[in-house]
Amino acid sequence: MPTKFLHPFSPPAADNFITIVRAEGCTLWDDQGNRYLDALGSLWYCQVGHGRAEIIDAVADQMRLLDAYQTFAPFTNEPAEELASMVAERSPLSDGRVFFCGSGSEAVDSALKIARAVHQLRDEPDRQVVIRRTDAYHGTNFGGTSAQGIAGNRQGWGDLLPHFVEVPRDDIEAVSTTMAAHEGRVAAVITEPLQGAGGVFPPADGYLAGLRRLCDQHGALLILDEVICGFGRTGRWFGAQHYGVTPDLMTFAKGVTSGYQPVGGVICSRSVCDVLERPDWMLRTGYTYAGHPAGMAAGVANLALMEAEELLDRVPHLAAKLTDGLAALQADGLIQSYRGTGAVYAAELGYDAAPARMRLLEAGMVVRPIGTALAICPPLVISDHEIGTLFDAMADVLAKEPAAA
Repeated sequence: MPTKFLHPFSPPAADNFITIVRAEGCTLWDDQGNRYLDALGSLWYCQVGHGRAEIIDAVADQMRLLDAYQTFAPFTNEPAEELASMVAERSPLSDGRVFFCGSGSEAVDSALKIARAVHQLRDEPDRQVVIRRTDAYHGTNFGGTSAQGIAGNRQGWGDLLPHFVEVPRDDIEAVSTTMAAHEGRVAAVITEPLQGAGGVFPPADGYLAGLRRLCDQHGALLILDEVICGFGRTGRWFGAQHYGVTPDLMTFAKGVTSGYQPVGGVICSRSVCDVLERPDWMLRTGYTYAGHPAGMAAGVANLALMEAEELLDRVPHLAAKLTDGLAALQADGLIQSYRGTGAVYAAELGYDAAPARMRLLEAGMVVRPIGTALAICPPLVISDHEIGTLFDAMADVLAKEPAAA
């Protein structure tokens, strides 16, 4: 019988869950004493590894001082102000401002609302169309579900939100044609810099710059969903910097706290803020736990730790080790190909990856099946030895897969 816990992205009838009881560095332990290498950073986010006392102590200290309090006007708190400054200063929108929420899904819905609000305040009420890309993942709230390009995730919920138009993943001409067809009605284009859950697809050369150019030409805003790419995953603080494009709005979550506390947010450019800061207007959206002191303290400690340990500088080394291992698997005919950048990759099998994932779990390796590929997104503190054990296990498991023969 299933337990009372209804798990996300899981069959509701499932009752065979692994109970994780402890974690340290890149290692997990279950209640049976089995060890696992966390090669997915839990779910694309644990940049500094598990069990870091620096973050744990910062959260505990903050909760002893101020456990929780809301940040609706006229209230604020010191860690929220500090984390907002730290996030903005590390982004390409350093003169902008940060809106906090509790997750990546909330961040996406907030960014979509803010984009619409900007056009309403500019007296452009018809600008409500949002262009999305095939294979995009933008969370699971109603706005993000409507905005994502993974068809299966949009099905089964009844009617979703109107005014979303999908274009093929890397077809810049399709974006141009769509904008022309909806001239004066496009509010925004939303995209991940590197598509994550939809398959780990880096953008085609010049694609993001092309989106920026088309948005400028047609008066639309560019929203970069940095929930996976943000906070060092590409080797820069944000994917926007890695790919050399400056958006109008950026969503973030996951790596901002390395998952130690649930925090998300939207970075708003100065041009967006200039519109929102009208003295006669009020931002009528927000969340009870926005700027939660414990979450903010976790973010401050996490970013400080990442800088102290120079984890962004480590990413090129991780990229070399990961691509070496993936290239060896490809040379041995165990995978068809691989793709990714920085410290996030996908090993393309060419067949359903779910059974291989389960066999890797039995071998003590946590990766994620995404269609016909296995996603790898380890903590940025993973050692060379641990990377070696991952690829040894993958070679052993994939050599026994029926489809690999």
